[in-house]
Amino acid sequence: MPDLPEMINAAVAAIRGRSDLTPSVGVILGTGLGALAERIDVEVAIPYEEVPGFPLSTVETHSGRLLLGTLAGTPVVAMQGRFHMYEGYGLPEVTFPVRVMRALGAETLVVTGASGGMNPLWSPGDIVLIDDHIDLLSGNPLIGRNRDELGPRFPDMSEPYDRALQARVEALALERGIPLRRGVYVAVTGPNLETRAEYRMLRMIGADVVGMSTVPEVIVAVHAGMRVLALSIITDACLPDALEPADVPTIIATAQQAEPKLTELVEAAVGEMG
Repeated sequence: MPDLPEMINAAVAAIRGRSDLTPSVGVILGTGLGALAERIDVEVAIPYEEVPGFPLSTVETHSGRLLLGTLAGTPVVAMQGRFHMYEGYGLPEVTFPVRVMRALGAETLVVTGASGGMNPLWSPGDIVLIDDHIDLLSGNPLIGRNRDELGPRFPDMSEPYDRALQARVEALALERGIPLRRGVYVAVTGPNLETRAEYRMLRMIGADVVGMSTVPEVIVAVHAGMRVLALSIITDACLPDALEPADVPTIIATAQQAEPKLTELVEAAVGEMG
């Protein structure tokens, strides 16, 4: 994206014209998970089209609003809907909101989303704490001129997901009796789902769940020096020897059914981040 710092400043100025809240946490609400927004004490909701540089969300269940307010007493900025490569956006566009959240003051990024489950011991509706990822997207959001004021040329990815945050969420899940898986997320471009052979390959290279988002935002967050916590709901079983045709309404319904538990975890975790 040309003149990225200038674009970030323009977006921040537009948001500051509506709210002077300084968030400490940024939250991305993925497919079927927008209801977490109802737990936020919203000070202002800004449609994406009113923020310079923001793409428009075209995915079902993605409301396309930027929310500023408090969640469990912690000031937050939340994306009610994210962007994907399969919508026709480049990775700099997909990740631009993370840059803006960081510029607004957010030091931690909490990412939620839906994914297909390839671990045969897990089931649809399970919540997965993402411990690591494999990037199979065509490109990288950091390609191009590096702006040193935004982050280092070669960011280290030995711990993209903050271990202290993971440990705390595991403790919160245990306290509440919420089963929590822990595994590796692989990002693919989509929008088609995978073939049986592709699921076998992804499982063989070490992935537990597969999705079409998350990784670009995490890369940019790490580049910007943010701590990252990522959770995903398994919405369908992707077992090659028992594969059934995907049903989008069922996938969304599964995410929404598991959402209250994820909401409880995220709210408790964000409350401690304040």
